[in-house]
Amino acid sequence: MTDIKAGTARQSGSRCSRSVCLVLAALALAMHLLLVLFCFSVLWTSCFLPPLPSSSSSSPASSSQVAHKAENGLKMAAATKGPIEAKMSDRDSQVGGRSKLNALFSHPLYNLPRPQLQEDDWLLKFKPETEQKTMDEALESFILDSEWPSDSEEDGYDRLNWTSSAETHPPWLRFHLGISRWELYDRTDSSLAQLIHDLATQRILTTVQKTGGTQLKLKMSFSNHGEALLKPMKQERDVETDLNLFYFSDFERHNAEIAAFHLDRILGFRRVPPVVGRLINVTTEIRDITTDRKLSRTFFNSPVGNVCFFGQCDYYCSTEHAVCGRPHVLEVSLASMLPDLSLAPRRYWRSPWKRSYSRVKLAAWQQDPEYCDIVKKTPPYSQGSRLVDLVDMVILDFLMGNMDRHQYETFEKFGNETFLLHLDNGRGFGRHSVDELSILAPLQQCCRIRVSTLQRLRLLSLLEFRLSDVMRESLSQDPLVTVAPLLSEQHLQALDRRLATVLQTVHTCQNHHDDVLYNDE
Repeated sequence: MTDIKAGTARQSGSRCSRSVCLVLAALALAMHLLLVLFCFSVLWTSCFLPPLPSSSSSSPASSSQVAHKAENGLKMAAATKGPIEAKMSDRDSQVGGRSKLNALFSHPLYNLPRPQLQEDDWLLKFKPETEQKTMDEALESFILDSEWPSDSEEDGYDRLNWTSSAETHPPWLRFHLGISRWELYDRTDSSLAQLIHDLATQRILTTVQKTGGTQLKLKMSFSNHGEALLKPMKQERDVETDLNLFYFSDFERHNAEIAAFHLDRILGFRRVPPVVGRLINVTTEIRDITTDRKLSRTFFNSPVGNVCFFGQCDYYCSTEHAVCGRPHVLEVSLASMLPDLSLAPRRYWRSPWKRSYSRVKLAAWQQDPEYCDIVKKTPPYSQGSRLVDLVDMVILDFLMGNMDRHQYETFEKFGNETFLLHLDNGRGFGRHSVDELSILAPLQQCCRIRVSTLQRLRLLSLLEFRLSDVMRESLSQDPLVTVAPLLSEQHLQALDRRLATVLQTVHTCQNHHDDVLYNDE
């Protein structure tokens, strides 16, 4: 009997234990389900950002409003950037906690002593007092000769209070007066930053279409009497040029003009005029203020309400290739204008390595490997630095992928002893996946390069001064970076790859020739 009771008690205890275990298991399962639901809700929220304000407003926005919106967009992007991505960006732009770009420009190779400039080495100068004119009178004559409107002739322009003192000159005039035989600007000149700032912010008074060229470009006049060459955004920055498209049929890109200025400065050439990106209002800063009737007649509203225009030019100036705002806002590049041709005439030179601009015909240099032997015997390439000046330009073009260098310009005043102007770079940075080796033909065939150029190229191939990193950092200073990076990462990586190709080409030349290096000290 006692055994029966004991067995009954054990069975009852066993049932209680199983009940407790089941209850605990149910509680654990419920807790896990709650935890899963909570985590899912957190992940779902973090994956979807609040929608951006609609851009389909029908009222025009001012440049300051557009810039403010762009700045807010940049802050949102920075707030959502992952910690790994942010660390990579900081690492790429710094070495030892220091800016790579600043370290590059502080390097001795970028601070070599330059030749002492003589009076005739300046592009523009005031007439001397021996001609019975004071400096202030000479400046007045300089202004009148250039036909700049004064405040009494045309409303909206700043009053002219310029004297012989450089402090009274607007930045664009200081830029013009600082052009010398060997460079467009001094990198250490503090007025350069002010000039770039003015290009990005100065009030636009008039807009007209710039004559010449194959594609649309405009000339903008500012309230401080400065002028700039505008090239509009024609396609998205990450769009690669179609491989089936001939180089002479390619679009010009506004971001290529901006990037070319930064790359030219990083290479130490200083032969591209200052260029900056800007957001402008197509309605209030072009259509409503233009005095160009031919331009004004090309404006229309697209089916979705965007304000568009196409102007008049040889290619891509039609309704099918119109430039459109969103609905009024347009990205553009603005390049500082060089001195008027009446003050500083320029000479146009046909490039010996000009392409045929034909779908079937090859140029002479593409058929004759010894073509450079002919060029070396032809003035002005037969003496002086003209040939290595051309090679400098070729290296810039190869790094950008620019195949459209059919001519170049120099200032007439300096004759053949001067630098080449690196103008019109809009067809660069079209393809990052293809390296067009034919652009390097002058270097490959002539095997000549400046010592200083080669030294800087080698420096930019080092990790602490890597070209892609300093280029990324330099481009981050442009106002349009608030909208999107000016060059994609693929284009930046292509710069490093192409730089290695240039250095390998020089190395191959040195293995076969003894006179590769041109000593420019």
